[in-house]
Amino acid sequence: MDHPAIRHNGVAVITGAAVGIGYAIASRLSQLGMKVVLFDKDQTALDAAVLSLYGKNAGAQVTIVTGDVTSPSALQELFTVAREFGEVSFVVNNAAILKGAGPLNDQDQWRQTMEVNFWAVLVVQQLFVEYLFTQNFPAVVVNVGSKEGITTPPGNTAYSVSKVAVKVLTEHLEHELRERTNGRVSAHLLIPGYTFTPMNFPGMAAGSAKPSAPWTADQVVDRLLEGLARGDFYIFCEDNEVSRELDQRRMQWSADDLIHNRPALSRWHPEYRDQFNTYIADVAPPR
Repeated sequence: MDHPAIRHNGVAVITGAAVGIGYAIASRLSQLGMKVVLFDKDQTALDAAVLSLYGKNAGAQVTIVTGDVTSPSALQELFTVAREFGEVSFVVNNAAILKGAGPLNDQDQWRQTMEVNFWAVLVVQQLFVEYLFTQNFPAVVVNVGSKEGITTPPGNTAYSVSKVAVKVLTEHLEHELRERTNGRVSAHLLIPGYTFTPMNFPGMAAGSAKPSAPWTADQVVDRLLEGLARGDFYIFCEDNEVSRELDQRRMQWSADDLIHNRPALSRWHPEYRDQFNTYIADVAPPR
C-alpha cells in the first residue's frame, strides 16, 4: 500500500526534476495520480521531461518552474506555483551537484556545493513545512542524501560535507515533525547508492547503455516508495556491485572509528587496511 501522502490530485514538488532520480520520482508519482511540479535550471531538459511524462501518461498534470535552487526568488516562485496548483503533500529535495573540492582548496566550489546541496534544501523545507502544518492530511518531505554523507570517503570533501549536513538536518526535521504533528507530516532521508544518472555519468543520453554496477533511477524510486510505505526514515539503496550487508559493515566501521579512537577515516589508513578487509571478508565479493 502506498504512503497516504501519495494522494490522487495531491501535489508533489521535486527539485532537480528534469533528469535522473528527480525525474524518475516525478514520473512515478504522476503515474500514481499526483500532480507534479518540476523544478530545474535546465529549460531544455525540463521541456523534454514534460513531453516524456505526457508520453507515459496522457492524463498527467504537470507544471514546471525554471530556476536555480540557489536563488531565493526562484524558490519562492516554486512555493507559490505549487500552492496554486493544488494541495501539496509530497516535497522532494533532490537537486545536487557532485563537482569535487578538497579540504585545502577551491573555496568558490565549496560555496557553490554547499549552496546547492545544503542551503537550498534548508530553504525549500522551511518554505513548505510551515505550510504543511496548516493542512489536515498526511504529507512527507524527502531529502536526498548519499552514502558519502555517512562513510565520508576521501576524494570529494565538499560533497561529503554537504551530504552529512543534509543527513543531520533531516534527522532533526523528522524529530521536530514527530513532536508537532505526531507523524502526520514526516521527513525521510533517501540514501541512493551508485545510480545510473547524469550526475554519475556525465553526457549520458536516453539511449545510453547502462553498465552492470549501478542501479537505475527507477530502482531507487521503487526503494523510496517501499520505504515510505513501511514508515522508514532511512531509505537505503544498495547497487548491483555492493550488497546491503557490505554497506552496513562500512557504515559500522566508520562509526566505530570514534568509539575505538582509531585514526580518521581508518578504512583508508594503511595500518588498518588488513583489519578492515578481515572485517568485511564474509560479505565482500571476491577480489
